[in-house]
Amino acid sequence: MKTAIILGATGLTGGELLERLLKDKRYDKIKLFSRSTAGVKNDKIEEHLIDLFELEKHADDFVADEVYCCIGTTQAKTPDEDTYHKIDYGIPVNAAKLAKKNGISRFLVISALGADEENRFFYNRTKGEMERDVKAQGIAETYIFEPSLIAGKRDEKRPFEAAWQKTMSVGNHLLIGPLKKYRSILAGKIADAMIYVANNKYSATCIKSSEIREIADSYR
Repeated sequence: MKTAIILGATGLTGGELLERLLKDKRYDKIKLFSRSTAGVKNDKIEEHLIDLFELEKHADDFVADEVYCCIGTTQAKTPDEDTYHKIDYGIPVNAAKLAKKNGISRFLVISALGADEENRFFYNRTKGEMERDVKAQGIAETYIFEPSLIAGKRDEKRPFEAAWQKTMSVGNHLLIGPLKKYRSILAGKIADAMIYVANNKYSATCIKSSEIREIADSYR
């Protein structure tokens, strides 16, 4: 029986992940670290409502077999670049540092397709820097998931993403060959792939969107 930590269980992918882990008999405890409650009642859940910018203050509770980091915001939701960087870079990297310190040997994090520390665009560069510094912690099993546009029903309103999701749902079949990686992907597919990789030794560290879908489809 295993214990998993989820950062970002109140988000779209984190919520899908939580739902699946609660049904998975390999796990008997799911620790949630977030600033607001996931609103789910289950005996498996141990919820820690904290300031994620001060994660290191909760080191004694940050103990598990694996960490799933599903933290992420958008430039529309968080236009201030300093705050955006603290969320999309700072929280995952600090979580990886704490996981390393506490001897957690498996760390899975959601990044984004196009992440590149040398990219001139702030969003892609931030994701690339996060990937670089998460890997630098030297956690034995580090897995970075790079999805394209994440599709699914969100509680919050994101008009641009909603419109783009509709466009992609029609145009996905047109993206073939090397362009397959740009197809939108359901949050549930990402959750399925993360759980599969966490429970099966996987050769790749960085997993692109089309590969995420392939893993999820074979897993289900």
